[in-house]
Amino acid sequence: MKQLIAIAVAAAFAVPAYAQTKSDSTTLPSAQERAQNREAVKDQADKAESKLPNAQERAENRDRASGFASSAALTTKVKTALASDVGMRTMTNIDVDSDNGVVTLKGKVDTAEAKKKAEEIAKKVDGVKSVKNQLTVEKKS
Repeated sequence: MKQLIAIAVAAAFAVPAYAQTKSDSTTLPSAQERAQNREAVKDQADKAESKLPNAQERAENRDRASGFASSAALTTKVKTALASDVGMRTMTNIDVDSDNGVVTLKGKVDTAEAKKKAEEIAKKVDGVKSVKNQLTVEKKS
């Protein structure tokens, strides 16, 4: 068994050596071609690296992503608060949007009282800095 392994190892090393001594030089690149290939690969790597964002851009991207996530979470909190309030459960026509703590309410409500109540509920949600109440009052016919 040891002899079989030794023969296999010797054969594995012999094939590359044979390929290098072969008179046909088209199978392996010359030293000059290998140097050119190394330079081409290095240039491509440099170009790819220059396209990557730097530390400041990565930090800005993280801040932007966390801002989107916190705005989405705040929107969900406000929608939940409106839905859980007994008088507001029937108000499915209210759209809620938020950006950096500023909540915008859009849509239609039945009364001016409902419009005011929706704004008050939104203001009480943790994280809300201000509320833009763009709700319109339209009586149901």
